[in-house]
Amino acid sequence: MAGVGPSSQTSVSELTTRSKQKIIYVTYLIAALDITWMFLQFSVTPYLARKLGFDTLWFGYLQTMVGVIQLLGGPLFGRFADLAGARAALGLSCAASVLYFLLLAIADNPLMLFIHKLPAAFMHVLPGAQMIVTDLTEPERRADALAKLGICFGIGMIAGSTLGGSLSTHYGETFTACVAASGSFISLVLVWKFIPKNTKPQAQGAKTDGKLREKNIFNLSEITRLMRFPSVTKTFTIKIISGLPAGIFQVMFSVIAINFFQLQPEQNGYLMAYFGLMQMGIQGVVIGPLTAKYSENVLLLLSVSISSLVGLAQAYMMNVFQFCFIAAPMMFSLSVFNVITDSMLTKSVPSSDTGTMLGLCASVQSLLRTIGPTIGGFLYHNYGVSSFGFIQFVVNVVVLMFLLRDFASGKKNHRA
Repeated sequence: MAGVGPSSQTSVSELTTRSKQKIIYVTYLIAALDITWMFLQFSVTPYLARKLGFDTLWFGYLQTMVGVIQLLGGPLFGRFADLAGARAALGLSCAASVLYFLLLAIADNPLMLFIHKLPAAFMHVLPGAQMIVTDLTEPERRADALAKLGICFGIGMIAGSTLGGSLSTHYGETFTACVAASGSFISLVLVWKFIPKNTKPQAQGAKTDGKLREKNIFNLSEITRLMRFPSVTKTFTIKIISGLPAGIFQVMFSVIAINFFQLQPEQNGYLMAYFGLMQMGIQGVVIGPLTAKYSENVLLLLSVSISSLVGLAQAYMMNVFQFCFIAAPMMFSLSVFNVITDSMLTKSVPSSDTGTMLGLCASVQSLLRTIGPTIGGFLYHNYGVSSFGFIQFVVNVVVLMFLLRDFASGKKNHRA
């Protein structure tokens, strides 16, 4: 492998711009493969759960378990990435994916289906990829580089959904899970061959080796101390509050697609492909020029504004055709919001803590997957689909008013 990938002793400061870009491209490939296998298993787990006698309630418990595991594992994974380096962290995540899919392949009873979810605590390839991209890009290019991961997500969504459906239909769930395990092993090989041991700057790496490695990965005070950095608490709170309504809608979308839109599985697959294509276009083509022209504060205001209008439109939509029109601004606001908040949060902490910060960001999505089904189920059964839209509108209007007041106050203080 000599001469192919970076040496384990190579520091980031010794890498050329071309070498850094090569590592970023390989990281994009690893992320795209990981998303592909995750969407592939979405065509396995529901049908396998049905075969094993799961009803809707127990399948909900299974999904909630994954959310709780990843909620707890996200910050710890980020902390491990900061201490052990990019290669070890991403390698651990890929190895956990191999185990996850192998356990799925041999799951032949309800208990095994629950056990196979346990490795999900370490499956954080996307936050690991975000950490590498963050470490290897300049702050002014960070949002655009992070946005490019959205292309990987879109590719994985389309490829995984299509491949998973075809393999499951023709070869069964066990073979499909084995294909995913093999794919995750290929990702593990790519990590060990191309990703440097540490992607942080040399000076910061010395601090990591000397100071941080003496500290415990499970030290919660070291994780929560990031909230004391300027603007972190504010941005993180906005990320949770503004993202909650949209997150609940996403969690409940499979139910909405079946019961409200009355879509067949094939039609739902086309709709997911539509989402994937839009996300690829927005994050691969649109966000880059926007971040080059406008400040992150302006783009945050824009995304929250559009999100409030999307909520209002969702409250009055009647069919899937209307939703397809709403989906474009919805995907735009979600993509810009997630990329900008992640970028702002990583810039607010030292480079030695970007992994932990991105782990905390990932835990927000896990939190939504944990509480989303309960809140979403209550709203859907008692108030209908329109309730999701009205809540999103109200919440984002409140957040927008807070941001505008904060933005005006900041400009006033700057003039003073």
